[in-house]
Amino acid sequence: MKKIIIISAVILLAMVTGLIMINSEPEEKDETVKVGVILNGYKDDKSWSQSHYEGLEKTAQQLGLEITYKEFVTTDNIAWEIDQFAKSGCKIVVANSVIYAEQIEQASKQYPNIYFYHATGVGEGKNLASYFGRMYQMRYLTGIAAGLQTKTNEIGYVAAFPISEVNRGLNAFTLGVKSVNPDATVYVRWINSWNADEITADTTEKLLSEHNIDVLAMHTDSVAPLEIADRHGVMSIGYNIDNKELYPDTYLTAAVWDWEKFYTPNIRKCLQGKFTGVNFWESSDTGIINIAPLSEKADSRIADKIKTEMDKLNSGVFDVFYGPVYDNTGKLRIEQGESMTDNAMLNEFDWYVEGVVIDG
Repeated sequence: MKKIIIISAVILLAMVTGLIMINSEPEEKDETVKVGVILNGYKDDKSWSQSHYEGLEKTAQQLGLEITYKEFVTTDNIAWEIDQFAKSGCKIVVANSVIYAEQIEQASKQYPNIYFYHATGVGEGKNLASYFGRMYQMRYLTGIAAGLQTKTNEIGYVAAFPISEVNRGLNAFTLGVKSVNPDATVYVRWINSWNADEITADTTEKLLSEHNIDVLAMHTDSVAPLEIADRHGVMSIGYNIDNKELYPDTYLTAAVWDWEKFYTPNIRKCLQGKFTGVNFWESSDTGIINIAPLSEKADSRIADKIKTEMDKLNSGVFDVFYGPVYDNTGKLRIEQGESMTDNAMLNEFDWYVEGVVIDG
């Protein structure tokens, strides 16, 4: 009988101990996850690369990441930089430009144990995700601001390249302008570079000198258009981050990114082993894209109109490219009641809406 009691007690003790171990929280690991970041500009460029840097720094604080940044990386040396990241033990690599598409695709195959995030790309795979935001929605809102702010009805737009991404934003901006000011025209000049400051400044000067422009917008990583606009007393609409403190007298608003809202949830999933290798294209309701607070000099009608349109975008009942939409030759491009497909917006936008004048 005593032996039975002793054996029962031992079994009971083992069961209790097992339950305690099962219900105990696992010990936290001290390992810090290393992340390598490839930037096509500088992390303090007051533009595109800085928007990623600021977002990633917030994510690093929340998730305890160790991030190494490589700035102004070209397509010639990105492969070498990724090799160095791999050798140093990086588990995640982020690249912030479409120019790296070929190299990122190759690297994702060469390093299957590294997760790759490619901004503005379209690739996807077991360890590769691409991502962007529907910034054309914010371009539409800033177009509304420009259309209500202009007194001359001549609006300038300095842009990098005539590619789908840039054309999409330009067309959305112009639709916003025309929705509140049918008499306005948007004059466009190409830079053929993302961040060439000198060329961008010269292009902006020429655009302003040839038209009676009183509001200037931009799609470039250079802040030269803002500087030139400020010099001429022209109201400006920025891009990527809010630079109102630098140009308090002429800054109207900006289409801006909050990349932390993408990086934190997606890198957290990565750390949990739940990586999703798809092409993300995020809408206004995610908060990844936004419009910066309006200047005190903004026309009194702008705030209410933008709020109304933002609410419509966030609800999903409206998007920018709903028909009827005509191009700048008078051709009907999107029929009444129809909407442009994602594929057409992403890859086939080679035309311009009514109100766009390509100036050079």
